[in-house]
Amino acid sequence: MNDAFPHTDRITLTGIRVQAHHGVFDFERENGQEFVVDVIAWLDLSAASGTDDLSRTVHYGELAEEVADAVATSPVDLIETVAERVANVVLGHEAVMVTEVTIHKPHAPISVPFGDVSVTIVRRRR
Repeated sequence: MNDAFPHTDRITLTGIRVQAHHGVFDFERENGQEFVVDVIAWLDLSAASGTDDLSRTVHYGELAEEVADAVATSPVDLIETVAERVANVVLGHEAVMVTEVTIHKPHAPISVPFGDVSVTIVRRRR
């Protein structure tokens, strides 16, 4: 077992696409842009797999919707803030002990050619 994380089991959602209005520039807030979110939720899946009981895990369809809602609401300046908001949503699920959240801003207003810009945070249940 990895000391950084309490469990090796995880649920991973990648590429959740959300139109939102975050950014420090007025045109970002006015026009909006696409944000792409990756979430990893570390939890113990043995009870769920042993009983085949959805209530003993995290419903990843519902989690995806909650993440999308968290990204789409209340514009902020920084994608760091968006990542923190998403981490709080993921950790709101009792089974999740650790989460890693990456927020991609593929159309960020950067003056040089680039493929992606992203912020990744890791948060643990307190």
